[in-house]
Amino acid sequence: MKQFTICLKLLRWLIPAWFAVAVPSLAYAHVGVDSASGWMHGFTHPVGGADHLLAMLAVGVWAAQMGGRALWRVPLTFVAVMALGAWTGATIVPFGYAEPGITLSLLILGVLIAAAIRLPLAVSAALVGVFALCHGYAHGTEMPQNISGLAYTAGFMLATALLHLAGIGLAQIAQVTDRKQWLRLAGFFIALCGGGLLFAG
Repeated sequence: MKQFTICLKLLRWLIPAWFAVAVPSLAYAHVGVDSASGWMHGFTHPVGGADHLLAMLAVGVWAAQMGGRALWRVPLTFVAVMALGAWTGATIVPFGYAEPGITLSLLILGVLIAAAIRLPLAVSAALVGVFALCHGYAHGTEMPQNISGLAYTAGFMLATALLHLAGIGLAQIAQVTDRKQWLRLAGFFIALCGGGLLFAG
């Protein structure tokens, strides 16, 4: 019950925090200042596509399923490596596997969640690191040229971290309320989306 209360408080904090950050960004998004527009572009980019959104939530859910040190190390690894991937994409370093990697991240993370698979921490971190590189590369290549790259990066890193926290919170609520089957169903849905994108591509 204590964990359930903590999770509820976490989600109650996340929603206002999201709007507290997003609304001021919206207010300054039209002034033409590169740092303001860069922040806004970066912050909204992870939620602009279902593939990014589902992958960010999936990382949080899977980390919560594994628990222990993976609860924080797996999401932190994703955010850190994603920044490296964005730099790679922004500097136009050729990498032709970003889009397939994003699609596979949905398929594989979905299967891991649906089957409640726990991998060693090093393997888990390495796996999400590969996925993060692909997602970050996509963020970097899609960054407008007339905005602040630093603000853009800070924006999508914060949005990604919040989505990870949302996934962790939802997973922990499902666990403490004995609704683990919902997590597996969510994993199946994510994997289905990844499979659909894979065959569609």
